[in-house]
Amino acid sequence: MTERKPAGMSWESFTDRQIREAAERGDFATLPGFGKPLPDAGQPYNEMWWVQRKLQSEGLSLLPPSLALRKEVEDVRERIPSAPSEAAVRRVVAELNEKIVSVNARTFVGPPSNVVPLRVERELERWSEARAAAATAAGPGTAGEGTAGQGGGAQGTADRSKVPRSRLTRWLSLVLRQKFERT
Repeated sequence: MTERKPAGMSWESFTDRQIREAAERGDFATLPGFGKPLPDAGQPYNEMWWVQRKLQSEGLSLLPPSLALRKEVEDVRERIPSAPSEAAVRRVVAELNEKIVSVNARTFVGPPSNVVPLRVERELERWSEARAAAATAAGPGTAGEGTAGQGGGAQGTADRSKVPRSRLTRWLSLVLRQKFERT
């Protein structure tokens, strides 16, 4: 329990003294982020900072589903050249195509989705071309190495749609959806 403020001392100096004494005792050293720069220092002020932080922590996006899908297609196309095997490429493309079909089948607020499912064979061609270019750039004797044991397992592919959402997250998505409908 904190001590009472002495009668002749102002609130400001009393509070400052308590903070200084706590810092000298090391009471703040165990706080998360101690000694690190502020995360958003130098960024312009955003009055909805708490909404953005909550959406990031829940893995959600402010983008309408059709735009989020376009971004995901770009991200997958950037990741495909570094896939370890043909089975991994097929799995990633199949998962993305399922998502594309799902988004295209529903009606959302925002721009319509005109994304078409990726052609698996075309993506496999891009993957093999990227591997051949990497093998050529790496030099002789490196082609075909490191493919043992790399199958089509579900490594690190957590489906965000199956993650339970909290009440606050559902409320935030409802509020944001209503905001986008008005604009």
